[in-house]
Amino acid sequence: MVENKVKLIDVSSFGAKGDGNTDDTKAFKQAWQDACSSNTPVNFVVQQNKNYLLKNIHFLGPCKSFISMQIFGTLEASDNMSDYNNDRRHWILFENVENLVVGGGGTINGNGNIWWQNSCKINKNLALTFYNCNKLKVKNLKIKNAQQIHVSFETCTNVEASNLMINSPENSPNTDGIHVANTHNIQISSATIGTGDDCISITSGSQKVHATDITCGPGHGISIGSLGSGNSEAHVSDINVYGAKFYGTTNGLRIKTWQGGSGSASNIKFQHIDMEGVENPIIIDQNYCDQNDPCKDQKKVFKIGF
Repeated sequence: MVENKVKLIDVSSFGAKGDGNTDDTKAFKQAWQDACSSNTPVNFVVQQNKNYLLKNIHFLGPCKSFISMQIFGTLEASDNMSDYNNDRRHWILFENVENLVVGGGGTINGNGNIWWQNSCKINKNLALTFYNCNKLKVKNLKIKNAQQIHVSFETCTNVEASNLMINSPENSPNTDGIHVANTHNIQISSATIGTGDDCISITSGSQKVHATDITCGPGHGISIGSLGSGNSEAHVSDINVYGAKFYGTTNGLRIKTWQGGSGSASNIKFQHIDMEGVENPIIIDQNYCDQNDPCKDQKKVFKIGF
């Protein structure tokens, strides 16, 4: 059997400058189109010691072969808010891609300062989003100063996220480190996270979530939820957090559900947890209300099982 050769695609070959001033979005799009249409595996290279300025960009699949995106340099978000008018929810989005690796040891900088000054939750991008991806590896990256959530896994399966360093100021709003939504079989390991919100948040539809060797702080801890907003039904199951350290966080381990919602959070295990200077080490809030107006008193409750 003859092994497939690996095709090398360098964004510089498509005109990317990496000077921190030139908009390199078009070059990245063209490079991705070439990579995604390749019949042989691709090594997609983002060069070292360069700073690539990007507007929001959509890496869309399905692709014909394996792609390994090696980010050796820095990807930096445009600080012009009008550059996001076509998609206010995403900066970098990978969608419908199978057998994808994103790594390289480089930096993804969301340039979140301009966003934090505005509304906490609306009109803000998620820095790095993976949607409907299968057999995904995200590893060896530094992700900082996200506009909102740093890394979001949504409707994904068979995910490995490892050796991630995630950082934003303690007072930056809604800057969750790793967000897991409706995702099955995800392994999160060797992550150091310090943000202005949850270090890891796990929401409805997620199953078989394993987090090991996590360092959290500052931030709001590791949260399951919120679940059941708007009287909805939500389920999470098989959550295992093993070997986590919390330093100076608002919360340690937290489960939060809205009154009026229904569903279950089951088979949850927290093991070998160390905390130092944590305000609320363990908190289960079944009366969660994250809105300006008071929430109605309702009697539906979630089933929570350990």
